[in-house]
Amino acid sequence: MKILISADMEGATGVTWPGDVLPGAPQWERCRHLFTSDVNAAIAGFFDGGADAVLVNEAHWSMRNLLLEKLDERAEMLTGKHKSLSMVEGVQHGDVDGIAFVGYHAAAGAEGVLAHTYLANSLTGVRVSGTRASEGLLNSLVVAEYGVPVVLVTGDDRTCEDAKGYAPHARSVAVKDYVSRYAAVCRTPARTAADIRAAAKDAVALAVRHEPVRNGPFDMELEFDAEHLAGAATVVPGVERIGERRVAYTTSTMYEAIRCFKAVTTVVSAAVEDQYG
Repeated sequence: MKILISADMEGATGVTWPGDVLPGAPQWERCRHLFTSDVNAAIAGFFDGGADAVLVNEAHWSMRNLLLEKLDERAEMLTGKHKSLSMVEGVQHGDVDGIAFVGYHAAAGAEGVLAHTYLANSLTGVRVSGTRASEGLLNSLVVAEYGVPVVLVTGDDRTCEDAKGYAPHARSVAVKDYVSRYAAVCRTPARTAADIRAAAKDAVALAVRHEPVRNGPFDMELEFDAEHLAGAATVVPGVERIGERRVAYTTSTMYEAIRCFKAVTTVVSAAVEDQYG
């Protein structure tokens, strides 16, 4: 049995503001240890539950934040950017039985600590066929096309609530409770490690591959915080402007949808100017 961990950082233990997750910031170095602790707890729990292999896909920002030298030696880590499936890279090879979303967060425009969807700012809302989409929802739709269930989700309490919509049977662990986008009531690392390990152990029972789920077509709608970003997004073939700050596109599969989404966010990021956005 093989488990894939998609590891993001905004939903890690103790993380509450941008300086905690921006590479090079003073607090980022400290929070890397907290992030690694959460991931190690999940790894330990999966092995406790009988997993044979665990692959960690580093999924935050530069995708070079976890401390490999501190990682549980039984696991392997995929680190670095420019991966075909980004946050869920590795799921497409047919050998993954379940996936965990560790350190995840709520969607852009929703209540949640450091809530966003792919872009820290700029994107104010993402919808998939009318439903507001977090990174968890988007990635769950991708992995479903490979027959892989989401078995564990960790993050703040709003993240765990969000997960009920896209992975109702998954185990979840809230490592902190939302107060504002930049504040939370946090559990200690010792407590969250124990909670994550126990949940991961239970989650192994849910790691059963199923038939690929094809729920397309997918109607994607993106809203930006500035009208020129909507214009920039239409450079990507198939993306059309549907309002001053909104664009939309339709794909037959989520694989196509997420790859187009990556292209749009890359183009939009390049169009953002300092100070004025």
